Amino acid sequence: MARIGILTGGGDCPGLNAVIRAVVRKGVNSYGHAIIGYQNGWRGVLEDETVELSTTNTSGILHRGGTILGSSRTNPFREDDGVERVKENLRTENIDALIAVGGEDTLGVANKLHADGVNVVGVPKTIDNDLNATDYTFGFNTAVQICTDAIDRLHTTAESHNRVMICEVMGRHAGWIAFYSGLAGGADAILVPEREFDVQQVCEHIRRRHKAGKTFSIVVVAEGAKAIAGTEVTKDQETDAFGHVKLGGIGVWLENEIEQRTGYETRVTILGHIQRGGTPTAFDRVLATRFGIAAIDAVEEQDYGKMVALRGTRIERVPIADGVGELKTLDPELYETAEVFFG
Repeated sequence: MARIGILTGGGDCPGLNAVIRAVVRKGVNSYGHAIIGYQNGWRGVLEDETVELSTTNTSGILHRGGTILGSSRTNPFREDDGVERVKENLRTENIDALIAVGGEDTLGVANKLHADGVNVVGVPKTIDNDLNATDYTFGFNTAVQICTDAIDRLHTTAESHNRVMICEVMGRHAGWIAFYSGLAGGADAILVPEREFDVQQVCEHIRRRHKAGKTFSIVVVAEGAKAIAGTEVTKDQETDAFGHVKLGGIGVWLENEIEQRTGYETRVTILGHIQRGGTPTAFDRVLATRFGIAAIDAVEEQDYGKMVALRGTRIERVPIADGVGELKTLDPELYETAEVFFG
């Protein structure tokens, strides 16, 4: 019997509990392992905060959002003696291997620790869908559905009041959520980080719609989108443990610009953490479950330094380094599909 650790790091995400449940169910019932949960991401490993997971205390969590283990944005490589503390605490708990569930930052730490001799398997998680080497990450489908539902609702109030409605969604460096929800929700303009936008061009497009008899417009903008020759709009200049500033405010800036330039009444809705919360979709429950099963299988076969990934319809293993080496940004051909509806 081996002792297997598991942690969930970074932003919370619908589907995390499904991964935990799957790891425990197969790890305990099929392999006879003990599954040790580290609380609050890498911080739990640094502080040796653990809870033993069983089929009993992980029962009934499949449909729940968030993570029963908690999460944080702690970076052991930014802490004094952080790496040595991680390795020492893993030894103290007699952990044979660690499953790290997270996005670019969490898996980036896992990749470095693997290079330093820690037995690690990665599970990709991010609602932004910006991790390389996997077609989709769980949580993304749920976030897109939440945003699409919001855009559908904005349509009715925009039409009732003859307004321009702006919906700001998540997406620091990649516009996957903005593109998918904007296209599904029938947005009249979609602004993404991959393409700097001309605010005057956006305004001219809105004017043409109004002159053609349309009394309202819907604009979807990713939080990391930038105007030409502009910069990211941030809440402040403070950074987290991974060097990220807090984005937010592009929607408010755009609201003021459009209303001043066109004279049309404009309102912004910022979805924020609503996109992360709540019940995961069926797609994300299934994908997260498959990832959890594949992760514990990789541990059983001692195939460390790997990340489970969705390739087509199959779950495969790839080096963690392939997933975190470079962000997966929006395919230009996909954006061209959306542009057909911007005329």
